[in-house]
Amino acid sequence: MRREYTSQKRRTSSENIDQFQVIFLLSVECKIFFSIVAKRLSNFLLSNKYVTCLCRREAVNPAGANCALGGENGGGSGEKEGKTPRASRAVSDEWMEDQVHASGNINECVEKNTDCGSNATCVNTGGGYYCTCESGFFSSSGNKTFLAGLGVQCADIDECVNTSINCGPNAECVNNQGGYACRCRTGYTPNNGMETFIVGQGVQCDDEDECEQELICRENANCFNTVGSYYCQCRTGFIPEGTKPTVNFTQADGIQCKDINECVEENTDCGSNAKCVNTGGGYYCTCESGFSFSSGNKTFLAGSGVQCVDLKRTLQEECTNHASKVCLENLLEQTENIKDEELPLDTVTSLLNMVLDAAVNISESSSSSSSSSANTNEVTSYGNRLLKSNEELVSTLVKPTNTSANVSFTLADVEGQVFMVGPHVTLDEIPRLHTTSCYIDIDLIGIAKNNNETTAVVFLGYTAMENLLKADFFNATNDTVNTMMSSVISVTLPKTTNTALSKPVNFTFRHIREFDSSGSMHCVYWKISEWIVDGCSVLNTNRSFTVCSCVHLSMFAVIMQTSSHPPESDSLLNVLNVVCVIVGLLFFSLALLTFAFCQWSPGVNNVARINICISLLLAHLLLLLTQQFLNLIRRQQVLCALISGLLHFLFLSGFVWMFIEAVLLFICVKNLSQISSQKKEVLRHRFMSVIGYVVALVVVGISAAVVPNGYGSEKCWIKIDKGFIWSFLGPVTIIIAVTMFIFIT
Repeated sequence: MRREYTSQKRRTSSENIDQFQVIFLLSVECKIFFSIVAKRLSNFLLSNKYVTCLCRREAVNPAGANCALGGENGGGSGEKEGKTPRASRAVSDEWMEDQVHASGNINECVEKNTDCGSNATCVNTGGGYYCTCESGFFSSSGNKTFLAGLGVQCADIDECVNTSINCGPNAECVNNQGGYACRCRTGYTPNNGMETFIVGQGVQCDDEDECEQELICRENANCFNTVGSYYCQCRTGFIPEGTKPTVNFTQADGIQCKDINECVEENTDCGSNAKCVNTGGGYYCTCESGFSFSSGNKTFLAGSGVQCVDLKRTLQEECTNHASKVCLENLLEQTENIKDEELPLDTVTSLLNMVLDAAVNISESSSSSSSSSANTNEVTSYGNRLLKSNEELVSTLVKPTNTSANVSFTLADVEGQVFMVGPHVTLDEIPRLHTTSCYIDIDLIGIAKNNNETTAVVFLGYTAMENLLKADFFNATNDTVNTMMSSVISVTLPKTTNTALSKPVNFTFRHIREFDSSGSMHCVYWKISEWIVDGCSVLNTNRSFTVCSCVHLSMFAVIMQTSSHPPESDSLLNVLNVVCVIVGLLFFSLALLTFAFCQWSPGVNNVARINICISLLLAHLLLLLTQQFLNLIRRQQVLCALISGLLHFLFLSGFVWMFIEAVLLFICVKNLSQISSQKKEVLRHRFMSVIGYVVALVVVGISAAVVPNGYGSEKCWIKIDKGFIWSFLGPVTIIIAVTMFIFIT
């Protein structure tokens, strides 16, 4: 049994050895087979240019990304170690099995439209791709790279919190998508002028002066800058107004500054004859119409001690002697202070009278004094101030109107007209403006169109201004004599913004002196200290008138220049005239005494002869006195006109009495009537007186009524223009013709 067992055991062991050898041989053969197959497969793959790459654990893929599995030599199971999650192994396995075609790399980012998600970028690699977050973002997985479709997102990195960024003083860090920016805090501004900047650019935040911004505090408020901010305060005379008014505020508070009406809310007392006028942020006091300021200022404040006094009464008290230069200075100062007001007409005319009376007396005293340059400068200075003062004074008559209005006045030394037009004027052109010595044609409607349809013109004509603004101030030479041929006029456009003329202005001047056909006429205007012709020209001239055209407004006149060599017989002729008139007066006086006290026959009537002597004696005496004091009388136009009318009456009555005497002689010679009683003679005397004086008076009255401006020529005689001289020559011619007829028949 034992032998059988041993034999059986040996037989079993031998069978096991044979089986092992068979297995070993089979494994060797399999290994050789698989080695050959692997080699051939490798050669096949290499020959067909295909490669399969496997990442080892902790190895790096061709793109530089870590393999997800953590085992050794790759392909091992990390699951046993418990270190790598199943999902990570899947990512690693998929990434390790990417293939690359040797004939050309496949750009998965383009050809496969790989979507890495927001704020991520797809990067193609040799044989694959990877996703990476853009600058300023980080992946939710914590890795720098990842593949699409795995739920990895790129979140913004808050550089202002997670980094040590220091934007500098007065600046703050502002995070944005993918980055950051530095900006200055409110109240500061970067010195590079840009709104934002980053660290390292050397930008500093300086304090911003908000007060330099226009209307940052709105109207009627003052701005005060502070470090990093500002505040506003209402100006003096204003109070804050809003939902929550405070003393200090900013634009964001929505506060406005409201004007304080000091005249109402504070009961400001300006005193008697004065009124309070509220202004933006304040007030002022001004005198009422017709009153002036004791301080000489146009406006004043309450409590300053200024009083409003009656202008006319004050000036009259100060200027009892109009010849005083101090008086004229006071007058000019007062009138210069009342411009831009509205005064009544009687106040304006009273002031004009006082000013011009003083100016005339000053001019007369200066004419009698030496004509030194200092005196001339003083006279022209007074003239300039006087003209400006009068223009400002008359401009106070200008008042607003919707249609049109006209104000006119006539004084001893000046005539004036003020014409105003408004936006609703119905006139196509304004009436011709005129004075005694001049009339003008001005397109006031055209001027109004350039001034919001509103304007006004002031036209002044002076009768004695040539004594201040003399003709010698015009281009005077030794070879010529300048003669003022017209009154001085002034034309201005008060309270008018645009004073440009729409067309030239025409002036028609009446000559105030005898016209010399050999003289040269000039239309001139006054400029500071001389008469000049710039912008003015003569359109037409004759013995009585000169028409001028000017492209601007100012002071105007007509000056005639004649030769400085007068006829040698002038002085002799003047003496001869005086001597003859005196001799004539002597004989008229003797004749009057003879006819009055000597009567050879009771039947002879000397009434006509006596009245002839009286009329001619008075006429020649008045004529002699007038010519001797002509320079003084001529300045008084009314007096000159009265004298010329009286001369007209006396000479005409002399011719009428001559006619009566002729009729009486005719009756006496023909014995057509007998004087039988003293009663009839008395009646005849009365009847002759009516004829002798009333007829002449009627002729003069009718002449004055028909042509009011016919009297008062340069020589204070009847003016010869417009045929007015026939008011004297006509009756005289008729009387002489009838008298001659009586004697002939």
